[in-house]
Amino acid sequence: MVSSDFEVFFYQDKNFKTLSPHAHDYYECYLFIEGDVTMEIFNPNGDSSHYEMSPGDLMLVPPGIYHHALMHDSDKDYKRFVFWISKDCCEKLTQESVDYMYLIQKAEAFKRYIYHLTPASFHLVESKFLRLLEEIAGDRYGSGAIRHLCLCDLILTINRIIYEDDHQKSGSEELTLFQNILSYVETNLEDTLSLDDIARQFFVSKYYIAHLFKDTLGVSLHQYIIKKRLEECRNAITAGSSITTTYEKFGFRDYSSFFKAFKKEYGMSPKEFQNLSALKVISSSQNIAITDTK
Repeated sequence: MVSSDFEVFFYQDKNFKTLSPHAHDYYECYLFIEGDVTMEIFNPNGDSSHYEMSPGDLMLVPPGIYHHALMHDSDKDYKRFVFWISKDCCEKLTQESVDYMYLIQKAEAFKRYIYHLTPASFHLVESKFLRLLEEIAGDRYGSGAIRHLCLCDLILTINRIIYEDDHQKSGSEELTLFQNILSYVETNLEDTLSLDDIARQFFVSKYYIAHLFKDTLGVSLHQYIIKKRLEECRNAITAGSSITTTYEKFGFRDYSSFFKAFKKEYGMSPKEFQNLSALKVISSSQNIAITDTK
């Protein structure tokens, strides 16, 4: 890869020579059009999987994953689009939106590298490749800006197609991961629980987890953790624990941040909530005493 950001190509070969298994230090996206080819992809543990490629197959291989195309009939044309994008370029796009990274994070999280596009989706993605290639080949006014827009359009189109297909099928892998993270959070509320920590715990990308929570609950992982911690603080204060002991126990760095979060969630300060809880206890005790004297 010569460019520091991305490169895109259309290849048409006859007598294609099978290459040895190889890996890149960038992401490779590959749209298969025609040929008699099997793709062999090696998992990090060394095992490999074989995929007989059909027109409309889309492959996304992350950096460091070994792979190669096995040609069976070299007399047949081998046609494909190939798109390479650097890790730095992906990082820049992620700063704009995590929506760019859905397919990449899914590949890294679940080791799924091949998808089959419907004819309509295939032609749509093919048109985005052609538009980007056309803009790269030209040197018209604003070509740099247009190339970036075409790049983003291609990536978002692919991600949207895969995302919508996954969610129509209600992916069980995502649901299992999501439920496991929820369970982990609820049993470790007294720990740090940063996004990076949880990503390392479950061996998935932090961007993938962020996307998963936003899509499933409509809130970020951080917002969910804060809500669960506030619930535990509220229950502890209701049970008679001191405010200071409570907010320190459940991971709030200082009283000021705890105070703001608590008041935003419950509409009153921790002290006001504590006093209200105490009044309810006293009122309840008096009612019991009055009942007993009758």
